[in-house]
Amino acid sequence: MTDNGANPADVVRQALAGTPVIDGHNDLASALRARSGYSVDGLDQARADLHTDLPRLRAGGVGAQFWSVYVSSKLPEPEAVVSTLEQIDAVYRLVARYPRALRIAYTSADVESAFAEGRIASLLGVEGGHSLAGSPGVLRTFARLGVRYVTLTHNDNTAWADSATDEPGVGGLDDTGLAIVAELNRIGVLADLSHTAESTQRAALAASRAPVIFSHSSARSINDHPRNVSDAVLELLPGNGGVIQLTFVPAFVSPAVNEWSQEYNAEKERLALPVSWPWPRAPRPGEDPALVAKERGRIFATPTDERLLRWLELHPRPEATAAQVADHVERAREVAGLAHIGLGGDYDGVDRQPIDLADVSGYPVLLRELASRGWSHSDLEALTGRNVLRVLREAELHATEPLWPTTPLR
Repeated sequence: MTDNGANPADVVRQALAGTPVIDGHNDLASALRARSGYSVDGLDQARADLHTDLPRLRAGGVGAQFWSVYVSSKLPEPEAVVSTLEQIDAVYRLVARYPRALRIAYTSADVESAFAEGRIASLLGVEGGHSLAGSPGVLRTFARLGVRYVTLTHNDNTAWADSATDEPGVGGLDDTGLAIVAELNRIGVLADLSHTAESTQRAALAASRAPVIFSHSSARSINDHPRNVSDAVLELLPGNGGVIQLTFVPAFVSPAVNEWSQEYNAEKERLALPVSWPWPRAPRPGEDPALVAKERGRIFATPTDERLLRWLELHPRPEATAAQVADHVERAREVAGLAHIGLGGDYDGVDRQPIDLADVSGYPVLLRELASRGWSHSDLEALTGRNVLRVLREAELHATEPLWPTTPLR
């Protein structure tokens, strides 16, 4: 029971009935590329190889999802544009395959209409400015396809913006980066500051006329990971009107997992083993997606190097928990305020999630944890989606030449 005697499960049910979860970041598209050669079949059933399928989205109370159309920032930029278009195509094919469950959404009104229809609104987010190849025309083309946010960097710097996990380059945003932020504002696309350096975050917050988001980040004051956001930046969010969507990624959430992950990657480097999996190719014209999936299957196999297996036996991986995620949510609320927080799970973007948030059905677990700490159903509605809907509306109002489609594309 909560402090006021309410049952946390009842509080959560009331919250999700009022405002379903609008999650900021899910990597299903890239997982489908790697695991099934972009086949979208079977997602109306349980998919043990994925964090995401339609039954578990329903069980998790998800009403809208920003599908990340991520591609590796190691790719040459022209190749990244092609791969991003393939990712966008995968999301459209996913929605077309399951039209009773999913609906493409371009605006806040589309999201609310999907809620009313009992369908999951499907929005698009480009994860990394490398996917623009420095071209305003590419950015505008993505916007016309329905992209509603662009993460300014991924793990590597672009020529015009610094990443949180690369060496400083331009000191935040250079003139080109500032012009890209202005163009995002003009056409109604959100600037996403996850993955960016603090210098980039400060520059974008100062320059953006529209609210920004962090689509999947957590609080650095709890876990000093470069992908997390400092209190000093969180304090700037109310002035901009933006939202941080707290993520579930164990290394971002748990200091113990963060430390273990660094040691694990260092051991793989010492053993001359790959630290990350290579970007998978897409099927060629006429090629059976199953053959591509089979080719890539070894990427996801259990490690077989005996030296690494011995290390893992001696260094078991710690687990993150929903309670630790809740700690980050509460810290962001304390610093930035209730109106500036949301959720961005990053499902299917990492190999493992917190032990009690293992897949997209887990959002109610986190919400019950918060309700048990005294969060009301109205507080939870702000977190699950009300804040992000406001940001979408405000970005639409700031757009002087909005480029999202007015009718669904096929």
